[in-house]
Order: sequence, then structure tokens, then C-alpha cells
Amino acid sequence: MSARWMAEPEVEDAQEVEIRRLSYPDLPQVIAIERRVFPTPWSLAMFVLELSKQSGICLAAMLPAERERGRRLIGYLICSRYETVWHVMNIAVDSELQGRGVASALLADLYERVSDETARYTLEVRRSNQPAIRLYEREGFRAAGLRRRYYQDNGEDALVMWRTPATLAGHLDDVPNPGSPNPGSV
Repeated sequence: MSARWMAEPEVEDAQEVEIRRLSYPDLPQVIAIERRVFPTPWSLAMFVLELSKQSGICLAAMLPAERERGRRLIGYLICSRYETVWHVMNIAVDSELQGRGVASALLADLYERVSDETARYTLEVRRSNQPAIRLYEREGFRAAGLRRRYYQDNGEDALVMWRTPATLAGHLDDVPNPGSPNPGSV
């Protein structure tokens, strides 16, 4: 899948957000956010499948209980492990709370849980999603390829991005099959 992205309480900064493991009872709130932020949302079955994988890491970003009754889920991250690579399958923050560091907090928690400085992460992102691309670049991801017509809703291409020890050092030496994401555009 792809890494993605209420005028109610505002998040002043990501330190106010609690990150914890995502669980099955969270799925109604996850599905609601998914439908608000993506043109082609994942199905409930897709989330259930990812939650059932023992090797994956699924995280929830919650507003603290004192800020909102019942603690509100405001974002989530789904990451699967494939042999030696962590694939960020889906990351989303509720529309009106984007740009406040919640996605960065989710990614930071992922890196901490993986706890391996040599870990390699990959994801796909719409070429038109410049805010997400900038976020991933700040996180050390680098575009290393392109999946043509990846998104079913409009046939848009996806950038394939990697975060590895090499990308953190400024090169693509340890990225599998790096290719030009799009000559002259990214």
C-alpha cells in the first residue's frame, strides 16, 4: 500500500500526543480518519490483516484523556517487516491536525521500537503529496524509484522512498535497485 497522510481540540505540539500500540477496538476511529484523508481508503479487512501480523508495528496517536473525554485517536501508522526491511504501509493524521508533528512523533516511536540503527525503511507516496514528501525527507527518507500508475483512483505514480544508514549519510549506497524517481522533477 502506501504511506499517506475536526475543528475540535488542537494539538499545540506532538509532545501532547500519546503514542501507543494500535488495537482492534481503535479500528472504528481509524476507518473514520482513513475515509476523511484518503481518496481510496483501506478497508476494515486490510487493517485487521495488518494488526494480525506478529512482525508488524501498528501505532496510534492519541490526545491525552484530560484534553478530550474518551481519548481521541488522531493518527496512526502501519508498518510491516519483510525480512530485513520495514515497510511503512500507511500513516495518517486527521485532516485538521496535520502539520503539527503528529506524523513525526509516530515515526520517531517506530524508530525507537525497531531499535536498530542499521534498520532500513521504505514507503510509497503520491508524487503530488508534497507535504508528505517534505516530512519524509526531514525524516531521512530519500526518493529512490518510481512505481508508475500505482494509485488506482487516478493512475498517479508513487515515489518509492527509503530511509537507511546510507540515506541518513546523504547517499543511496545501501538502497536496493535505486532508480531515478523522475529525472529533473523531485
